[in-house]
Amino acid sequence: MSALSDPRFTEALSHLPDYLGSHLRVSLAALALGLAVSFPLALLARNRPALRNLLLGVASVVQTVPGLALLALFYPLLLALAALSLRWFGLSFSAFGFLPAVLALALYSMLPVLRNTITGLNGVDASLIEAAKGVGMTERQALTMVELPLALPVIMAGIRTAAVWVIGTATLSTPIGQTSLGNYIFAGLQTQNWVLVVFGCVAAAVLALAIDQLLALIEHGLRRRSRARVGLGTATIALMVGASLLPSLAGGSARYVIGAKTFTEQYVLSALISERLQASGLSATTRAGLGSSVIYEALKNGDIDAYVDYSGTLWANQFHRKEPLPRAALLDTLKQDLAKDKVSLLGELGFENAYALVMPRKTAEALGIRSIADLARHTSDMSIAGDYEFFSRPEWAALRDAYGLAFRAQRQMQPDFMYAAAASGEVDVIAGYTSDGLIAKYDLVVLDDPKQAIPPYDAILLLSPKRAEDRALQDALRPLLGRIDIATMQQANLRASGSDAESSPQAVARWLWAKIGK
Repeated sequence: MSALSDPRFTEALSHLPDYLGSHLRVSLAALALGLAVSFPLALLARNRPALRNLLLGVASVVQTVPGLALLALFYPLLLALAALSLRWFGLSFSAFGFLPAVLALALYSMLPVLRNTITGLNGVDASLIEAAKGVGMTERQALTMVELPLALPVIMAGIRTAAVWVIGTATLSTPIGQTSLGNYIFAGLQTQNWVLVVFGCVAAAVLALAIDQLLALIEHGLRRRSRARVGLGTATIALMVGASLLPSLAGGSARYVIGAKTFTEQYVLSALISERLQASGLSATTRAGLGSSVIYEALKNGDIDAYVDYSGTLWANQFHRKEPLPRAALLDTLKQDLAKDKVSLLGELGFENAYALVMPRKTAEALGIRSIADLARHTSDMSIAGDYEFFSRPEWAALRDAYGLAFRAQRQMQPDFMYAAAASGEVDVIAGYTSDGLIAKYDLVVLDDPKQAIPPYDAILLLSPKRAEDRALQDALRPLLGRIDIATMQQANLRASGSDAESSPQAVARWLWAKIGK
């Protein structure tokens, strides 16, 4: 079977109009905003050394902040501003997706534009400027008719660099809710669908190359005073933006938006929820790859309508509770906490996906390790791996303090890769998930937690405040409640970790419904 006939390629291609169009719009909007701010500032600062050094210094510092961190920081900042705007002026705006992405990416675009504009203008021969003034030109005329044309190659080089940076960094906007070509990459990494990863990388590279060449065409037109080239480049970019709007205009907006976090199980469950809604005649789309804190705030603010979370995550991370409670009491208290945010807990799905310490069965049996208490005696000679957030979560602090864990080394890695790393001996212990099918695949064992340092992690279905009375939505989703046991979810997750066409979240969701819907 050729690559082009691979169902995974076909699936990737079906998402291209939406992902590419959204990526293009957010990138060009950010680049335009960055230019609108940077160019006037460069003109203002070029002959003012103190201001010039300040602006370039700040822009340089922004470049040192990792792209994902900068994007993530804008979300809570805009949430706070939206709340203040609503309180003071009665006006609110969405802090989810497009706006934080545009603002963060615009900051990323500023350094090359500032630096190249200042360098280009200050590099113009002073004698030419004097000659321009000598023939009666004003300072503005000298700027527009002499300095800017001569500095244009350097300025455009900065703009082209900014465009490539912005288009590349925009792939990281997926976790804050902005649809982009990064959706391919995040989904592919989580589900080990390398077709999606490669497709997303190639698409982003081709888009960056295309925009760069169109900007080069505009630059050549300006240098040679060719209106045809400038018009062709500008018109092509405008046509690309217009074409990017067609899918959303033709398809309309979905009535419901289903959120998902950044791991395989969440992709499967969001696909399952979306398909159940569509089977009930309700239009739905998914917004996957969202960070844990982002997804809850998005639900609370009505940017998404429903998603699956876990009781322990909300208990420890969202509401910062530390007291250990039995499962039923914890869920009752959690419902009260959620109600304060007007978030509805529709019900439990029937399985628990808890953090757990996991190690190879052979090693555990050889050392006589059955529980975390047994493990504690060996940790000084062992290494542990966790996902990107585990070691900063309260669950890790609770485990470490309850059992006195002191590992020789701690490593962070992609969740799916942890299991293979444990099986191959690259790490001794991992912080895995109890519903993950890779535990059985790699013959690993989950260690008991006799002190119950980790709270219950029941999978629960949450609805946004605006859907609290939505009977159509709730009736469509109730058949899922209490129907998915841990063994079935493990099988689903194992299927989703495969590399064939049947391992896509949509295919696994259909399989899962066939298992539980009878």
